[in-house]
Amino acid sequence: MATTSFRALTLFSDPRDVATVVNNILAGKQNNTGTLTLTTSATSSAIIDYIVGPESVILFMPTNAAGAAELAAGGMYVSARAKNTFTITHASAGTTRTFDYVVIG
Repeated sequence: MATTSFRALTLFSDPRDVATVVNNILAGKQNNTGTLTLTTSATSSAIIDYIVGPESVILFMPTNAAGAAELAAGGMYVSARAKNTFTITHASAGTTRTFDYVVIG
């Protein structure tokens, strides 16, 4: 997973900090994305991401041809979600299949 530092707000944040965070959100700078690689020669991949919860929606964008083929085949899906983790069920393949993803909620 790609990690990027985003400014966080606290109870003691001043108006300038609040304005910076809100303006970054409006510019699309949200801390809800990641990168994953499906486990080769396996039928599931567990991903750890600390913003995921049991009711999160997870959306995928393939970043290589093998990932696009996996997604187009229609057999890849999120089979489990829990606090800080989700599991993807997919076909077993000997190729590297990479994706960027977004977590909502």
